[in-house]
Amino acid sequence: MAVLEVKNLYKIFGKTPEKAKELSKQNVPKDEILKKTKNTVGVNDVSFSVEEGETFVVMGLSGSGKSTLIRCLNRLHKPTFGEVVLEGENLVDLNAEALRHVRRKKMSMVFQNFGLLPHRTVMGNVEYGLEIQGVPVEERQKKAKDALKLVGLEGYESMKPDALSGGMQQRVGLARALVNDPDILLMDEAFSALDPLIKKNMQDELLKLQEKMRKTIVFITHDLDEALKLGDRIAVMYEGKIVQIGTPEEILTNPANDYVRDFVENVNRARVITAESIMLPPLAVVEDKDGPKAAIRKMEKESISSIFVVNKQRVLQGVVTIDRAVELANANKRSLKDAIETVEHEVSPDTLIADMLEMATNAKYPIAVVDDKRKLLGVVVRVAVIAGIKGIKNGEVNAHA
Repeated sequence: MAVLEVKNLYKIFGKTPEKAKELSKQNVPKDEILKKTKNTVGVNDVSFSVEEGETFVVMGLSGSGKSTLIRCLNRLHKPTFGEVVLEGENLVDLNAEALRHVRRKKMSMVFQNFGLLPHRTVMGNVEYGLEIQGVPVEERQKKAKDALKLVGLEGYESMKPDALSGGMQQRVGLARALVNDPDILLMDEAFSALDPLIKKNMQDELLKLQEKMRKTIVFITHDLDEALKLGDRIAVMYEGKIVQIGTPEEILTNPANDYVRDFVENVNRARVITAESIMLPPLAVVEDKDGPKAAIRKMEKESISSIFVVNKQRVLQGVVTIDRAVELANANKRSLKDAIETVEHEVSPDTLIADMLEMATNAKYPIAVVDDKRKLLGVVVRVAVIAGIKGIKNGEVNAHA
């Protein structure tokens, strides 16, 4: 269920936004709009929705409008046109008091530059928002301690921000945002100022927190690897517009235009693409009731040297090789039971290519893709793993190359 909906949103800086909006509808570039109207189009007719518990990442280069967009969501920038609907209420129309309520109770923000008060302790920073709301001391300190424990900073309550590393300071900022238990967490380039190793650690921490909290998060970044790692879905922005929305896998495998294609060109696909995307339907299977001659016939027809065995419910039972099937046929055996071998490698549909590389290198047979009841869904052959890394689509792969 969508908890946040953005509808035909514009943010235009200037005195004649109507003129700029009209030109933008005619697909006039923003630089030309600026020359003609003296208006800057920051956000251009953006629409999307965010589901409850989803991490929705907005990605784009500097100047693409992503930070302007997130500031429109909590009205740090008031949208020029359009709607931001939270739980059925359009935030664009709220008065100052109602907007304060939303910012305090429903929507919190984590900034790139931490924004900590240097003269206050870690505890003082985290409880500050509750303090200005008039929450009693004992209650706000308990909530602040709980938030600090959640981000791994228990025991640092009395320290000042300048005594902490950059990553720890950002954790304080995150705790401050979480202390009100908001419905939606807005994160604007939250990890961009951190060193690479600290940045990776913070990404990992956020993923762990999401497992516990299942918050609805809108996360802004210019880092594609970060977007692919954190996002349930990704919106790619260019010149104020969203040019594509999709899952990480959809963005990688089906870029909407040359801009997105250039963006994803050098990404490590092995850490994003899953078995489900590269698996092929098994060209032939036999049921455990079938005999060796039926297995041989199917293998000869498909020019394969092994075949998966399933039961009537298509639950995987094992694999039979052509050599063993021939042995049984020559011995006039009618059952495959004695020839069924254990499947070397079974993976779930969401297994990453990176986790199948060693399997594919050493496997004698295709890798079986099964669901949680071991129902056979498809197979992954060695060439498909390589093709998936290179970005070659399924239809271009020979199943038995």
